[in-house]
Amino acid sequence: MSRPQNSHHITARKGALWLLVILLGNLSTVSAASLSGKPDSEALTALRTEARAFEHGEGVPKDPLRAASLYCDGARHGDAESQFSLGWMYANGRGVSRNDEVASAFFQLAAGQGHEEARKMLRFVGETKAPLPDCMKPQGLSIDDDYTPSSNNPVQQKVFELVRKLAPEYGVSPRLALAVIRAESNFEPGAISPKNAQGLMQLIPETSVRFNVRKPFDPEQNIRGGMAYLRWLLAYFEGNVALVAAAYNAGEGAVNRYRGVPPYAETKGYVERIMRLFQRPEHPFDPAVTDPSPELPRIRLANKKQG
Repeated sequence: MSRPQNSHHITARKGALWLLVILLGNLSTVSAASLSGKPDSEALTALRTEARAFEHGEGVPKDPLRAASLYCDGARHGDAESQFSLGWMYANGRGVSRNDEVASAFFQLAAGQGHEEARKMLRFVGETKAPLPDCMKPQGLSIDDDYTPSSNNPVQQKVFELVRKLAPEYGVSPRLALAVIRAESNFEPGAISPKNAQGLMQLIPETSVRFNVRKPFDPEQNIRGGMAYLRWLLAYFEGNVALVAAAYNAGEGAVNRYRGVPPYAETKGYVERIMRLFQRPEHPFDPAVTDPSPELPRIRLANKKQG
C-alpha cells in the first residue's frame, strides 16, 4: 500500500483531539526484546516490519493501534522510518485521531535524520510544535522503584530526597544521579575542585551557564544542572552509560575525538566507578532532547572490532 503524497489527504485540522497510544502490554516478543536495552539496527528493522504488518493487515489481523504503539517504540529509539510512519498515521487519521501538529513533530524528527519523504510531508502539515505522545517518553525508569538509600547523615539524606524528587522530571535514574554525586563530590555540597568544578555534581562554570545554574553550591540548583546535563548526554550517546560517564568526566568532545572512552587514567577509572555503582550498561533516553553524536556509528563499529 503506497502512502498518498498530496494535500487532499492531509488538509490541516487544527485542535483535533488525538489518541495517546501506549500498548506496551500487547507488544510481541520482538518489540519487548527491543525495550530491554538499546536495540540494534536488526531489532529496529524487525520492529518496523511487525508494525507495518499490523498497520496493513499483512499476515495478521489488521490492528492500527498496535501498529502505532510498535512504531512509537521504534521512534523513541531514534528510528527515522518509524518516526515517519507514525507521522503519516497522525497526518491521515489512520488508527489514531488525526492531528497535523503531532504529525509535524514526528516528520521533523525523521527529517532531521535526512528522511526525504518526511521533508516532503512537512510542506503539507507545516513545521509546528506539539507535545509528543506519552509513548515517546523515556521508558524503564521503574528499575529504581525499589532503590531507596538512606543515611544517618542529614546532609546525605537531604541529597537522597532531592534526587528522588527531581529524577522523574529529568528522566534520569536516581541510581545514576547518585552514582555521579558519589564519584564527583562524595555528597559534599560545598565541594570545589582544582579545575573549579563546583558543588554536588561538580559543575564547571561553563556547564552551569549552559544549564542555567546560577547558584552552583545550592544543592537543588546543582542537582538540576547535573541532571539536565546527564539527560542531554544520555540522548547524545543514546543511553550508553559508559560513554555518558566518560563525557561527564572529560567532555563529549573528548569522547567523540577518541571514538569511545578517552585513554586518560582518570576518566577510565571514573567510568569503571560509575559502572560499578550504576550496575547497568544502558539507560533509557529521550531522543527529542538532542541529535545523537555523529561519531556513534564509528564508536559502535570500534566496539564491535574490540569485542
